[in-house]
Amino acid sequence: MESNRGNRVAFMTLGCKLNYSETSSIARQFVEHGYTKVKPGETADVFVINTCSVTEHADKKCRTAIRKMHKLNPDAIIAVTGCYAQLNPQEILSIEGVDLVLGADEKSNLFVRVSGLKNDEDSKGVVHSASRAYSCAISEVETIFPAYSSDDRTRSFLKVQDGCDYHCSYCTIPLARGKSRNHSIEFILKEAGDIVSKGIKEVVLTGVNTGDFGKSTGERFEDLLRALDEVEGLKRIRISSIEPNLLSEEILKFISESKKFLPHFHIPLQSGSNKILAAMRRRYNRELFSEKIQLIRRYMPFAFIGIDVIVGFPGETSEDFEDTFGFLESVSPSFLHVFPYSRRANTPAAEYSGRVREQDKSQRVEALTKLSDKLYLEFKKMNIGRNEEVLFESTQKGGKMYGYTRNYIRIEREYDKNLIGEITEVLIS
Repeated sequence: MESNRGNRVAFMTLGCKLNYSETSSIARQFVEHGYTKVKPGETADVFVINTCSVTEHADKKCRTAIRKMHKLNPDAIIAVTGCYAQLNPQEILSIEGVDLVLGADEKSNLFVRVSGLKNDEDSKGVVHSASRAYSCAISEVETIFPAYSSDDRTRSFLKVQDGCDYHCSYCTIPLARGKSRNHSIEFILKEAGDIVSKGIKEVVLTGVNTGDFGKSTGERFEDLLRALDEVEGLKRIRISSIEPNLLSEEILKFISESKKFLPHFHIPLQSGSNKILAAMRRRYNRELFSEKIQLIRRYMPFAFIGIDVIVGFPGETSEDFEDTFGFLESVSPSFLHVFPYSRRANTPAAEYSGRVREQDKSQRVEALTKLSDKLYLEFKKMNIGRNEEVLFESTQKGGKMYGYTRNYIRIEREYDKNLIGEITEVLIS
């Protein structure tokens, strides 16, 4: 008896741009084998979810998405991978409709696992024959799944590194993604060439701890940047995120002199209190962080600087938060990414005393969000009257299109399809 299932597949990515690059690579495998890709909210025969587990909210979003997908098509195969899948595979398997859960070492096999299960069940005329989890202890993971996104006509997220050796007290990433590892510069240059061949002009280098590149191959992050700078046809390169202790003067000087690398930095601070930074087990203090910001501005006065901050970490008093607020005002970044602390099992911070009330966390998030709005307005005003290059994207809303300057200011203009994927000089006003 044959099943009526077709070859429609939908993908959902939760979390970071690294996940997005991986999902895009998995999707290409399905499309290359005759599947039709549909949007996540549409009915599909296979649903693939790449999960995040940074917060409890992220876990909840995954569970909710699974239930919605199962409701859309109760006969569909649902395959779950990503950080949540590595950390809690049995919890996910217990959700009705889940067929496959694949850990960190199994992402590259996801298509093979799904197609094998589908072919077997379709030939027998059955569905949900047995739920299965494929994973190993994260300490055993040695491989790195190659990935880059290709859904956007203008920008690609290129994975250059995976895993983390830092073991911050609040973070599950080392438990979910394993130790720091990377492909060789030679392999990454090939991936960059493939991206350019698709007509994509901008690449964003992604990883868990991007600046820690080289652990597997004995190469240096600086050497990767210099090699990518020579890729013919690649017009713009951004670094998605880099730890402050890994942001060397050599890197900053090189970026400031490069015509391809953009003056755009995303740097995790997490707290402006040295007491809290020590409790978080971060590898720097606020003084070093401040020095790095000053160094960026010495080489690139108009650089965009986005900063991650966690509020409500165990033991963070009102005075500690005021310390952070004042520090952020003093370093004056362009934008703040603000997150309330989320207690995660199997992390040292989960056992810390001095938990902060949810109400206080919310108030601190609100205060820093307002500060971020103010800082971003000041950054945009500082750029008024400057000429900047903009790469316009294909999105159209209300007859408008948008793009980003080299230093990540969003520019809107009347929609013109001839400008999609083109780099145009504009006067910021």
